[in-house]
Amino acid sequence: MTELDPGAEGALAAAALGAARPPRSRVRRAAAGAWHVIAGFAFLLRRPRLWPLAALPAVVAVVCVVGGATLGWYSFQWVSDRFLPSGGRGGIGTQLLTLAVSFGALAAGALTGLAVALLLAAPVLELLSRRVEAYVRVDVMEPAGGWKWELVQSFKGALYFLAAAPGVLLLSLIPVVGPPLGLLWGAHALALQQTDVPLARRGMAFNERRAWHRKWRPESLGFGLLGLLLIVPTCFGFLLAPALAVGGTLLVLELEEDLVVPDRPAPAPAAPADPPPAPTT
Repeated sequence: MTELDPGAEGALAAAALGAARPPRSRVRRAAAGAWHVIAGFAFLLRRPRLWPLAALPAVVAVVCVVGGATLGWYSFQWVSDRFLPSGGRGGIGTQLLTLAVSFGALAAGALTGLAVALLLAAPVLELLSRRVEAYVRVDVMEPAGGWKWELVQSFKGALYFLAAAPGVLLLSLIPVVGPPLGLLWGAHALALQQTDVPLARRGMAFNERRAWHRKWRPESLGFGLLGLLLIVPTCFGFLLAPALAVGGTLLVLELEEDLVVPDRPAPAPAAPADPPPAPTT
């Protein structure tokens, strides 16, 4: 009987463990993804050293989200007066359509404002994500293209998010199924943008990052849905942008490397010192 080398034996043991462990349901996976939004807030609140770095994106996000939601409300008034039956006043069907369009307009406006804020604060949020990864992972991964390539990838993700925001409004115009689809679309775009920086540090181009979200779809949508629902309440707005950046980084670290706060990889053991030479007689 041939003996397996330690590496192959460990791989077989891991495979056996994975086969024995029952897969988690999609609901539990989505809840685990959503938890990382809360973890982002908690991580920031418990580490005052990060507050100065989070201040600028927080202020920019509040201004842009409130401004975007205001524009969304006025756009809803314009659409309601011109395209909805009786200006949105009528039977139950008209009222439901009005509610859906109002939700879509507010969500699209807030998402657009957040996308603008993320574009403006991209360099600061990239640095904040690096600080989080340095705390959890100790050493920060560097892409082959360097930090400039990473920053360009971050801008690409923010532009995709900005372009996806009007889709929420358009989908909300579809009766019954439109608002849920708009919510899912906005959640997907938000999760994609908030994980762009840590995934780009791992050398993933835009298409590879989209494939990553398809692989981890429940976790991604759970993260994006909770983040989307917290955009509108102003009580969360002051920390929204930095908390989502931190939460997205923590999500990537857990799914890619199984690193969870406060766990940190143990330092490599020091090499044993050479024994002193024997005394000569």
